Amino acid sequence: MLQAGQAAPVFALPDADMESFELSALRGKMHAVLYFYPKDDTPGCTIEAIDFTDHEDEFARLGCVILGVSRDDCISHAEFRDKHGLSVRLLADTEGDVCKRYGVWQLKEKEGVKRHGIVRSTFIIDRKGVLRHALYGVNPKGHALEVLALVKQMD
Repeated sequence: MLQAGQAAPVFALPDADMESFELSALRGKMHAVLYFYPKDDTPGCTIEAIDFTDHEDEFARLGCVILGVSRDDCISHAEFRDKHGLSVRLLADTEGDVCKRYGVWQLKEKEGVKRHGIVRSTFIIDRKGVLRHALYGVNPKGHALEVLALVKQMD
């Protein structure tokens, strides 16, 4: 798992509009909140995405962009975004490469069955591309405000 102080692994992924996003494009310009979630349009993931959307202006005032990542494809992301009026940028990691590099693809157990899945996690990356916070296994309810408080402490 990643730790604060490490360089954030760089990547390029398509978003809900099938436009490529490169993390390295933010370097020197903006902070990033990179949050990984298990699946589009499920209860916890919907709460988290709406919460980040509701506070997106506050993050933007702090020079911070919000990026959501799951293994769902671009079409699923677009449907999820449109259904719930989300404004955060959703990135499709269909192969799971970025999930693995950030250490969020883990063996999970549910109802006695073990299988791999995304552990809900959030990373706060500063303008220099350094991880300031690596939060694994987060609770979606109220999480956006917790992250906002951490971003406010930066700079």
